[in-house]
Amino acid sequence: MGSSDPNPDPDLDSVSRSRTRDAHAVSLVWDDGREETIAVGRGETIVDAAEAAGLSVPYGCLYGACGTCTAQLLEGEVTHVEVPRGLKERARERGFVLACVATPESDCRLRVGHGIQAEVMGTPWK
Repeated sequence: MGSSDPNPDPDLDSVSRSRTRDAHAVSLVWDDGREETIAVGRGETIVDAAEAAGLSVPYGCLYGACGTCTAQLLEGEVTHVEVPRGLKERARERGFVLACVATPESDCRLRVGHGIQAEVMGTPWK
């Protein structure tokens, strides 16, 4: 007769409430000091969840090839659901991930922003 959630948020529909229960909290940290936390559902990529939350994070191809979405994992654990072809093994060993093909395995914090790709991969425009 009632919801299984004793305190349902009236602003969330049942699908959103279910997604939040099955999600990890992912804090996105920009170099200017801004930090936003989003819920990333099971199997959902960090870029998709950020876009759904109305947050702009850099991305290009959405399949791990270009490296535009490079982020630095500060805390927690993520898994790449596709091969992160746009990121060299050396960068992955240093804690960098591709947010367009990464899904969290725990609550985590990621440093995001446009400058990270250039920082990791270099650019001829410096």
